[in-house]
Amino acid sequence: MPISRCDPDGVGVAGAIKRAGTSSPLAAALPLPLLHFSCPTTHRRPPQIKPPRAALAMAPTEAEQHPRKALALALAAHDASGRVTPIRISRRETGDDDVAIQVLYCGICHSDLHTVNNEWRTAMYPVVPGHEIAGMVTEVGKNVHKFNVGDRVGVGCMANTCQSCESCEAGLENYCSKIVFTYNSRDRDGTVTCGGYSDMVVLNQHFVIRFPDGMPLDKGAPLLCAGITVYTPMKYHGLNEPGKRIGVIGLGGLGHVTVKFAKAFGMRVTVISTSPEKREEAMEKLGADAFVVSSDAGQMKAAKGTMHGIINTASASMSMYPYLALLKPQGKMILLGLPEKPLQISAFSLVAGGKTVAGSCMGSIRDTQEMMDFAAKHELTADIEVVGAEDVNDALERLAKGDVRYRFVIDVGNTLVAA
Repeated sequence: MPISRCDPDGVGVAGAIKRAGTSSPLAAALPLPLLHFSCPTTHRRPPQIKPPRAALAMAPTEAEQHPRKALALALAAHDASGRVTPIRISRRETGDDDVAIQVLYCGICHSDLHTVNNEWRTAMYPVVPGHEIAGMVTEVGKNVHKFNVGDRVGVGCMANTCQSCESCEAGLENYCSKIVFTYNSRDRDGTVTCGGYSDMVVLNQHFVIRFPDGMPLDKGAPLLCAGITVYTPMKYHGLNEPGKRIGVIGLGGLGHVTVKFAKAFGMRVTVISTSPEKREEAMEKLGADAFVVSSDAGQMKAAKGTMHGIINTASASMSMYPYLALLKPQGKMILLGLPEKPLQISAFSLVAGGKTVAGSCMGSIRDTQEMMDFAAKHELTADIEVVGAEDVNDALERLAKGDVRYRFVIDVGNTLVAA
């Protein structure tokens, strides 16, 4: 494979494995105050981080000594300012059931922004975000038979579950009450997970997704969160049947892939937006069949009762009544966004038409692999803007303003570099 700049010894993945041996311990972790990380690296010596430009002004922080010895280079937020800076983190060695992955690309999800700014009051600083991870296998444990060194793989929102509850046994790990998220989550061994704004991750093989042949890693990475988040409710709520009419509220990271999946399913798609200027983009670029400006009473009235379902990707607080009126009898609205304020829903708007409002959270590992295979078959990827590690803070600021079409993806392999 080509040597990337995140391989400081210039030997590539295969050479690194050959030199270190698949069972040899990696360099010992360095201390970071009051926090353990459960996260790994292909480096065998402590990397000296080459500080990026002004966006990453703070010098690297050393990570706390981890009982399992491996180092990774990462970007972390240290407080609610949300700004990320370089950091060394410790990660576990590759266990018998684990897969070690060199991260090449990582999408920037809106959840990353919420978390680093502590908007959900859940941040465990320092936070290393990222759950749209695409890369290459560098090492596998002795019990791993699904993946081999050199395979192209991805990691989404889950790093662990109990694997024994009713949800897990039904193949719906995303609803496990003991789910461990890919970052900012307490793992079963007590360590805190950290995500793909890093040059390496290690996960149990169950939570690793195979990238289909032909799917580019950079454009495919956002599907591991955005893609599965919209694919799952469409599948389980019957909103994937050819000829049905579906509405999509919001044309952002989630909304644009909803349009793409709906068209791939053979559905008729109406984009519902507050922004009239997105009409051309929605219809000519993404292939939507209709466009409704939600603030235009005439357009909303004309669309009344025309949709079998609506995928609502908006996080803004809004009255649901005008949107529920767009549904046919027994239509369904599926909520994917997380508004800060309670929903405003009239019982009459549901009861009179036998309508349903439901939520959906991510998707299972089985469904994620199915979604990726479906996307590859239909040549479906996210629309992205690739940024370097030095530009992540600028990207987060732009994301907060909605200034992206439609997903930022970090080129981790070439820009998160060690001197």
